[in-house]
Amino acid sequence: MEGAPHRISWERRTSGSITGVKDVISFDEEEVQVETTMGVLTIVGKELQVKRLSVEQGEMELDGVIDRLSYSESRQQKGKRLMSRLFK
Repeated sequence: MEGAPHRISWERRTSGSITGVKDVISFDEEEVQVETTMGVLTIVGKELQVKRLSVEQGEMELDGVIDRLSYSESRQQKGKRLMSRLFK
């Protein structure tokens, strides 16, 4: 899964699909956090609903009003950084 392509496709800020999905960290109607092959993707909006999810295929579809998309480093990268700082 590490080499799976990561793509985001949105239509009119109300529906979209994501590929390269490794895990869903959390979701509710206002925020969805997804670990992707490119880091943790946070989607902020209103009335967000996961319409389809296949972690095995690395795909996800969402509906709702999308206000913001942002990335942060993956949970695995954060853990590696923490461990390297602790054991210097």
